[in-house]
Amino acid sequence: MDKQYYKDYYHFEREHWWYKARKNILQYLIKKKIYKSQPLKILNVGTATGATSLMLQNFGEVTSVEYDDDCVAFVNSLTNLNVQKGDITQLQFNNESFDLVCAFDVVEHVKEDKKAVDELMRVCKTNGHVFITTPAFMFLWSEHDVVNHHIKRYTKKELGSLFESHNSTIIIQSYFNSILFLPIAAVRVLLWPFQKLRNKNKPVESDFSRFNAGFVSKLLFSIFNSEKHVLNNFSLPFGVSIAIMVNKTANQSQK
Repeated sequence: MDKQYYKDYYHFEREHWWYKARKNILQYLIKKKIYKSQPLKILNVGTATGATSLMLQNFGEVTSVEYDDDCVAFVNSLTNLNVQKGDITQLQFNNESFDLVCAFDVVEHVKEDKKAVDELMRVCKTNGHVFITTPAFMFLWSEHDVVNHHIKRYTKKELGSLFESHNSTIIIQSYFNSILFLPIAAVRVLLWPFQKLRNKNKPVESDFSRFNAGFVSKLLFSIFNSEKHVLNNFSLPFGVSIAIMVNKTANQSQK
């Protein structure tokens, strides 16, 4: 991300309704599906400005990795996370190193997305879990994707296919941010043609610069946050984002 944007991003991750609701949802699902009271050894890849790593500390020891040098320096200057420089397609850890491997809204930044998922699975212990999220549906592509340097948005089937070569059991494979899907889709589909025609000298804007104060922000948070109870039991048929959580199972030769 751009240098100024990750500085803004630090505040977005901690104050914006979307990030706060997403963090609550991720924490709830880890508690319900994975955490059994014993501390976990956790890898958080693409930690950005650290809010998800701080959340993951509720479940064990967290190792944080981020690709952007400036972001690593920035976060380490403000937190005690000790974020490491790293590449999701070439992780610097041994096989079977972590109980839980997370990459929240990271894979969509990577051209070699299959290689990225292969690496997440490689460093995950047998019987451990990999948990990732990505944005959904290319027709929702907007200025927000441009400013965040996304390469693509996924369907549930496309994201799931990245795990097909691995021995794993799907725990969660669902769209989310579903209740707000229709208004978000309407705004993005209608605005994107005009955004492409915008003044080239005018900076592009992330969705996070909008609707981040007052009653509307609180309402949107409550709506999005309410989905955590549904995701614990059901797979939703559409949404602005996708979540997939898998349990890494042993190879047949290891059984």
